[in-house]
Amino acid sequence: MNTHADQKHAIRTRGLNLWYGDFQALFDVNLGIERGLITSMIGPSGCGKSTFLRSVNRINERLGYVRIEGRIDVLDQNVYDPTVELVQVRKQVGMVFQRPNPLPISIRDNVIFGHRVHNKGKKASAAEEDEIVEQALRQVLLWDKVKDRLKHKGTELSLEEQQKLCIARLLPVKPEVLLMDEPCSALDPKGTEAVEELIWELKGKYTILIVTHNMAQARRASEKCIFMLLGKVVEYGDTDALFLTPKESQTADYIEGRYG
Repeated sequence: MNTHADQKHAIRTRGLNLWYGDFQALFDVNLGIERGLITSMIGPSGCGKSTFLRSVNRINERLGYVRIEGRIDVLDQNVYDPTVELVQVRKQVGMVFQRPNPLPISIRDNVIFGHRVHNKGKKASAAEEDEIVEQALRQVLLWDKVKDRLKHKGTELSLEEQQKLCIARLLPVKPEVLLMDEPCSALDPKGTEAVEELIWELKGKYTILIVTHNMAQARRASEKCIFMLLGKVVEYGDTDALFLTPKESQTADYIEGRYG
């Protein structure tokens, strides 16, 4: 791994403003997301959480009407610098979406897919690929369930297993940052618990930023928490402190259900 000047932060934004056409969705966001920690982002619908997430790995730029000002550094590199290749950003920053999106191919091919894309020059042997697949599936606590069904389609798994498979698909590429946009919103309580357990398993190995509507989940599954409102960061701190003794009245109102 490179030695980075900013050893503390995996993601750092300065003066980040974003517009969808004439609508401003983010206002002057200055944040430092700490390396190796799980940080949650809470706030009402439309407050800019998912927009922020999608700006970090440059998904927003596919929309022609998006305009961004300011700076986003991921692992000490400005991801919007013209010299930075999108493929490199996506290699370092993995993304998990609300609905699991496994490819309609075998479980094994799902896991190895990203690795093949990013390593076109040097093809791994079948044995090496087997090792990569097993390691990734073990990391997401799925190996024992699927090891005898690796040729089955990933789309045949339960929703919880599909979401774990989508996370497993990211790991062989060796990202340092995992962005999760409402990763449990399509899951039942049991599936949610399983994915939260997995998030804790991955703690420390990755920097995880998780957007959630579910405040109980933010409390259970994160160490730091960011509260956003109308495109602005209202408060950012240790999760327990933010929920138990919020500094801002707007944070307290939201947590206690008085907002909106």
